[in-house]
Amino acid sequence: MDNQQDQHSLAKHRPNSRTRKAMGAKTENAISVALLLIGSFLIAISFNLFLVPLGIASGGVSGISILVQHEWGITPAYTQWALNIPLFLLGLWLLGKKFALKTALGSFLLPLLVLFTSHWHAPTDNAMLASIYGGIGVGAGLGLVFRGKASTGGLDLAAQLLHRFTGIRLGLAVACFDGAVIAAAGILIAPENALYALVGLFVTSKTIDFVQTGLATSRVAFIISDKPVEITNVVLHDLDRGLTKLDGHGGYTGEARSVLMVVVGQNEVSKLKSLVRSTDPYAFVIISETAEVLGEGFKLP
Repeated sequence: MDNQQDQHSLAKHRPNSRTRKAMGAKTENAISVALLLIGSFLIAISFNLFLVPLGIASGGVSGISILVQHEWGITPAYTQWALNIPLFLLGLWLLGKKFALKTALGSFLLPLLVLFTSHWHAPTDNAMLASIYGGIGVGAGLGLVFRGKASTGGLDLAAQLLHRFTGIRLGLAVACFDGAVIAAAGILIAPENALYALVGLFVTSKTIDFVQTGLATSRVAFIISDKPVEITNVVLHDLDRGLTKLDGHGGYTGEARSVLMVVVGQNEVSKLKSLVRSTDPYAFVIISETAEVLGEGFKLP
């Protein structure tokens, strides 16, 4: 009787699925805001320490603000607000509230942090070092913002609008806007600055990829063999990895063949090749890098 009362009391105080879902949503929102704050701060200090002092306008609204400061002496944060606010309102009108809410905080927060850190002094006067370290800092910040499923607004909004209403690929739209800013830097500041801006933009894109997916430490292998059962056994028991059997057909013979797909860590590639070779020396094996692997035995989703 007492046990039944205890169980009833526990069930009464245990959060139901709706409550757990609400708690999960609040936690996710808190993490998203935290990543936006940290990422925006990284972008702001990298912008002020490395890019502004040497006039490296590597695209986006931040690049435009550097050009405006060079030509008219206007503080970059004010230019960023002046561009972000109308772009945000345009996105709110054309893309809807759900999209706009994700960019509202970032559109206001980033220029504010840029303003607060504008007095920080540059640690180097070497343009190449500045473009590299500035690119790393901006890329790391943007990667954190994107991981939080947020946005800092700017020309990304303009690119999405162009993509929405013209059908131009989003990546191409972003590249067009960034290319226009860099070209303007080459004309208004110096051709050399445009080259450094390209270096910064490249480093930024690679750093974003790294923050988003991490190091590519996993490999995916496709194995075609006349001994699929034997290879399955050694992968499952000797390598202690799971695998997936895919149905395939020979292009020349038309015969049905099993294709085994195995995902392994980088340090397991040699052992996998050795096991396959000892089981079937004539097996056809394709091994390639994977950007990210989510699931049991790897990274949690």
